[in-house]
Amino acid sequence: LKYVNMYASIFFLVCVSVRRCQLIMRPLRFNSSKQRGDLVICAVGWLLVCLCCLPFPLLRNPNNETDVNSSLSDLCFSELPMRTVSVPAAWVLLILAELMGFIVPLILVLGCTFLTAGSLRDSTAWAIPDRGEKRRALRMVLSCALVFLVCFAPYHVTMPLDFLVKADALNSCALRDLILRCHPVTLCLASLNCSLDPLMYYFTTDEFWRRLSKPEIPETFSRRLSCMTGGENTEN
Repeated sequence: LKYVNMYASIFFLVCVSVRRCQLIMRPLRFNSSKQRGDLVICAVGWLLVCLCCLPFPLLRNPNNETDVNSSLSDLCFSELPMRTVSVPAAWVLLILAELMGFIVPLILVLGCTFLTAGSLRDSTAWAIPDRGEKRRALRMVLSCALVFLVCFAPYHVTMPLDFLVKADALNSCALRDLILRCHPVTLCLASLNCSLDPLMYYFTTDEFWRRLSKPEIPETFSRRLSCMTGGENTEN
């Protein structure tokens, strides 16, 4: 479930970045009928992430009991007993996880960020009047890129290094000790997305800033009063 949460977050950060970029690059092609397609994308995304994360529980070894006198590092979640896997099979799983779970999403997120930022400087590419949509879209894709880099980049850098340490492929004791100390920290950073994602989705929306604005309150009240009175005496 932990890895499902992490890679589902990566998937939806990519979806948000791509959709915001589409709204900027092709604003007239988006309509409400595509919301049904978004539901399909979400469902397929959850299914794919769950299927791709199946190796994590399948590789656990429930028959290997952990010694009570083991050190704290051996009792860590990332150090639970694993089944014996051949080195080639482990490398295949590791490369697929790095490529599909991090490198490709990173390219998409950064690409959407650069395209959206570039559209702000290209005034001729905007087909309809800009009422702040560009800056809101840029704020969203920048937030996605920032969360992606802070939470997931450090973990996916230390993950292959941690594998090399556990496979006894590194001879330097100092390097092994550094990797073993850094990997749990990056795992905690990856879990930080649970808090950052909802904050990002809310605080980057225009609705939040409208509610935060004080002049909005009497204006909203005036509009509602006008609707209740059928638009009479709007000037008063």
